[in-house]
Amino acid sequence: MTRPLLRAAVSSLPAYVPGRRSAGADVAALASNESHFDPLPSVRAKVLDAAHRVHRYPDLSCLALRERIAAEFGLTSADEVVAGPGSVGVLQQLLQAVLDPGDEVVHAWRSFEAYPILIAIAGGVSVPVPLTPDEHHDLPGMLAAIGPATRAVLLCSPNNPTGVAISHRELTAFLDAVPAHVLVVLDEAYIEFVTGPDRADALAAYRRHPNLCVLRTFSKAYGLAGLRIGYAIAQTELAEGARRTAIPFGVTALAQDAAIASLDARDEISHRVAEVVTERAYLAAGLRAQGRSGPDSAANFVWLRLDDAASRHTVEALAAAGILVRAYPGDGIRITVADRATSDRVLAALPRLFRQ
Repeated sequence: MTRPLLRAAVSSLPAYVPGRRSAGADVAALASNESHFDPLPSVRAKVLDAAHRVHRYPDLSCLALRERIAAEFGLTSADEVVAGPGSVGVLQQLLQAVLDPGDEVVHAWRSFEAYPILIAIAGGVSVPVPLTPDEHHDLPGMLAAIGPATRAVLLCSPNNPTGVAISHRELTAFLDAVPAHVLVVLDEAYIEFVTGPDRADALAAYRRHPNLCVLRTFSKAYGLAGLRIGYAIAQTELAEGARRTAIPFGVTALAQDAAIASLDARDEISHRVAEVVTERAYLAAGLRAQGRSGPDSAANFVWLRLDDAASRHTVEALAAAGILVRAYPGDGIRITVADRATSDRVLAALPRLFRQ
């Protein structure tokens, strides 16, 4: 060898592809699942106050935040909470804590693009299970994919990018069937946007199934995407292991303070979530009226299943109209929900596209 070489697993990794961005004031940036609301005044005030102390390291343990989360969900102890740089950062910590080289991780596909990347980085092997024709997790298929080498299963509900949620009945039946030694990570990045009588109660399931870990984020409903903070709720031993794998001081003091302030602003967050849910229904109804139907989304976006040619044409034409959406090669496009004016821009552009 004449130079340092990358690990084989790293050399073959696909790069994570973020949503397209633009600095133009008239561009509707709907490619990333960000909140379109400005930060809450109470959260902004906390961030500004914390900015006076950025010359100091943050609390390594995120103890105040973990205690606040434990109180929010009635946990026995803050020791059951892991905080990290976004839910994806916490997931990376969890996988590094449990995977040995060659261990398998079962997950749905298409699902969150980072899953196979994080699994490979941790030395594991992805076992993707295709979604059902109606865009749901194929839970029987995922159960069948669990084998002797399976160490973990990843569930994404609502699923990114299709928006389909796993019901409480489906979740409990699945957990009852999964071997007790297999870790199940339920990624609920969009849980705040889920409505309906059969909304999964992940915390109730967690209390019944010690092998369940619940993963959440402050990036979506809480609007803290730029501060990178998420958390997991897990049994104490697993949570401690995940904290040990973390980069020291990886969660800034600004993020910790903003997350606590966001939890304290429950009523304001609930109002914003309700607005997104209303706008999601409006956009979905408009798409159906144009003959463009997709699954009922339970997240802050809608999904259109399209082939590659239609996806490319749609993305390019929408971009020309000042609207950025997210394309998934071979599968379709995801459109983040914003306000009514933006929804009307999308609906006004799409009929022209699909007539061509």
